[in-house]
Amino acid sequence: MSENLYHEITPEGFGIAIEKDKDLFSIKSPYQQIDFFHSRAFGNVMTLDGLMMTTERDEFFYHEMIVHIPMLTHPNPEYVLVIGGGDGGTVREILKHPSVKRVDMVEIDGDVVEGCKKYQPTISCALDDPRVNVLIQDAVEFIKDKVDEYDVVLSDSTDPIGPGEGLFNDNFYSNVKRALKKGGIVVPQTEGPFAQSENMRKTYQMLRRVFKNVAPYCGPMPTYPGGYWSWGFCSDDVEIPRDYTKIDEQRAADIQKTCKIYNRELHSAVFAVPNFVKELANG
Repeated sequence: MSENLYHEITPEGFGIAIEKDKDLFSIKSPYQQIDFFHSRAFGNVMTLDGLMMTTERDEFFYHEMIVHIPMLTHPNPEYVLVIGGGDGGTVREILKHPSVKRVDMVEIDGDVVEGCKKYQPTISCALDDPRVNVLIQDAVEFIKDKVDEYDVVLSDSTDPIGPGEGLFNDNFYSNVKRALKKGGIVVPQTEGPFAQSENMRKTYQMLRRVFKNVAPYCGPMPTYPGGYWSWGFCSDDVEIPRDYTKIDEQRAADIQKTCKIYNRELHSAVFAVPNFVKELANG
């Protein structure tokens, strides 16, 4: 492989490749290897332990999907927790909702946050907003004493390896559930249905043990291996939002104007997943 080519190959033997113009930054933090490089095709790119995380060009696919489905399903989201999400894109999308009073972002690796502020400013641009508390600590410990505190919790974590491993088990999500207010919603990223199918299956087995209502929704993610990603809508009190006409039309219309992928029709359509995804989520 050329030294000017970033490539990520899955255990199944396929993956992605992106031509690099130049390396920007590289550091070994206490938790992981962090690298930024520039790509003519995707702008500035961040990888963690060699795995693709965010690019300036296609990050909106991921961040709009993880945020606006649960935020617009909730009638009045005021207090939001982001687990991980050190690039800041999830926080940026959350703050498009005028009802939000506070966002706690709990990221274990402060070097990720600082790197994204410098090399991906269009993604991390909302992290200095006064409504945002950036907390550099382990979310597993942070969530243990939280009770009835959040309307929406978004787990924007890495894969279930390394620093993200503790965020994929029953005990952690039981604590997350206790931190929800009545009518609260949890959405974690739940891996790629094609490239990480076994991880996805195990994640949904775990989520169904904790929450009454659980359903996957999916969308494209161009620079993730397989090009297809999933998120899990979880709640004890809120039904799966399969009818977009039941959400606040004006709120959704206002958000839609700011987005590249989210719209009201998509809100319910993303839950119409392929059969193989249903099998993974129900297996």
